[in-house]
Formats: sequence, structure tokens, C-alpha cells
Amino acid sequence: MQNPCTPLHLGSSRVCASTIHVFRPFEVRRQYIKCFNKCSDAKFRAFGGSLEHNKSSISTEFGTFSLRTRQRQGSCRFCYLAHFSSKSDLTENGDQLAGVAPDRVSESSGAERVVGKSTNVVWQQRMVTREERQNLLQQKGCVVWMTGLSGSGKSTLACTLEHLLFKRGNLSYVLDGDNLRHGLNKNLGFSAEDRAENIRRIGEVAKIFVDAGIICIASAISPYRKDRDACRELLQPGEFIEVYMKFPLSLCEERDPKGLYKLARAGKIKGFTGIDDPYEEPINCEMVMELVDGRCPTPKEMAGRLLFYLEERGFLTPSPNLIFNF
Repeated sequence: MQNPCTPLHLGSSRVCASTIHVFRPFEVRRQYIKCFNKCSDAKFRAFGGSLEHNKSSISTEFGTFSLRTRQRQGSCRFCYLAHFSSKSDLTENGDQLAGVAPDRVSESSGAERVVGKSTNVVWQQRMVTREERQNLLQQKGCVVWMTGLSGSGKSTLACTLEHLLFKRGNLSYVLDGDNLRHGLNKNLGFSAEDRAENIRRIGEVAKIFVDAGIICIASAISPYRKDRDACRELLQPGEFIEVYMKFPLSLCEERDPKGLYKLARAGKIKGFTGIDDPYEEPINCEMVMELVDGRCPTPKEMAGRLLFYLEERGFLTPSPNLIFNF
């Protein structure tokens, strides 16, 4: 019996219509994809699936893959995934092999690699997996995305949840929309285009936190549904927890902690969400915070609901030490 092929590094990737063609550099290794050389009986294993080499595709939970072989030096076979049919990341346990395909990657012998406007970029593989980081932290990374009108209590709830997680020994971090506009997003305004880019950047940063095994709490008005959905699509199913702060405009305007509603009503702020710019409500969010019998729940009550949700979904280990009175 011949030895298995050693790990190989493969080419680049490009998008063609709705199909992502994968020739992106990544290491074919361990349990991800293995090529066993048994001459014509070579088998491929990919994400728990197996396939005789003379078959052309395999379906997995990550999409439909085309499998190809090429002859290399003697009987050694070279196997790779030719394409997959969805834009979700190619991962196992969250360890990224090939990310969402870039707008354009060209490779002509010299192998110029272009991702968006960046040239000559190659995805760097790491030695520590996401699963190993989560085992170290004893938790699973996810995004708790709080959306709603200004004054609906997003930041207050985000900070309360972060504090409760800290008290129970869990690592989390709040990405506050206003705070990020002091640095990462300070070159953005409040046009529709800039708001979309603002949310895109927050989503990408949140994705990094999730990969690190951290519970990321994002607090942003994020008024447009398509922008929130785009952030959801960056993650694996279940990892994006959308929390809609569904409190009436009248209550938010009454609170007006930053005095922005008064300025908007006076015409001094244009394009203010809820006044002269729309807010698109979530359709299928994971949780809704709203008035109960005309009473607004306290931040601790709402944070308690979220803690129980995270425990039930396996992101946190259940803790008997914290009791919340609702």
C-alpha cells in the first residue's frame, strides 16, 4: 500500500456568476481532505464524506463539491476541490480554510491574487484552531447583535450583559456603534452607503471575535435589514443572535439620552432613524425585548433572558450561581 499524499498548497479563487470556484491557497491536511493512493481505487474524504475518485462530486453540509484528480510524479495523486455552490465559509469547527470568495482573484502563472482592491494576498493558516481556543475559554463564540432605535436601550443592555458574563467567568466584548465611530469607522458619515459600510465593518470585526471564541455583543441601530442579514451570513447557522429592542418611538424620544431627537425634530440633524429615515424591523430575529403589560423590563432582566438563551444553545456552560428575579 502506498503512503498518503503529503499536504499540498493549492492555487487561488475567483467568482463566476453564482458559483465560487475554489483554487484558493489552503493546506489540505488532517481530517479536512485526505487523498489515499490506491491507484484507481483512490478515495477522497471530505468532511465525513467519502467518494471513489471516478465520481465527480460530493454533497456535504458545506455545499456541493466537485472533485478532481491530477497525475503527479509517478503514481502520486493530487486531489483538490474544484468548486462549491454556496458562499458560506469552508470550515470545520470554525477553522477557516477558504473564506467567502473575493470579488476577483486572477492567477496567471505568476499568480497575482486580488481580494477586493488588495493585491497579492494569501490566507495565512494558523496552528491553533477555533475549537482549541473555545476549549481554553470553556465557552463558544457567537454574536449577540442588538438592533433598534436610538434610545431603545441597546448600549445599556449590551454593557449589562457583558458585566454579568464577566461575573460568571466568561469572556465577552461590546462593539458599540458610537465607540467604533471614534476610531475604526470615524471616516464614515450617516448616508445610506456609509451606514451600510459601518455595519459591514462591525460584522467583520464581530466575526473575528467569534473565531477567537469570544462572545461578541454588538450594539448598533443597524436600520437596514439587508445589512444585518449580511452580517448574519458571515457566521455559521445559530451563531448570530439578533435581539430586537422593540420599544415604541415615543418612549425612545422621551428618554432621548443624547438629545438627538430634539435636534432631529428641530431639523438640525438630517436622516435620523425613526424621524426622517426608516428603520426596517427584523423579520425572524432570535429575541424581542418589548414592553410587558406596559412596563419596560430592566436591563438585568433582559440580560438574564439572554444568559439563559446562551446556556440553552450551548454557548455557555450552565451556571447555578446566578439567579435572576423577573
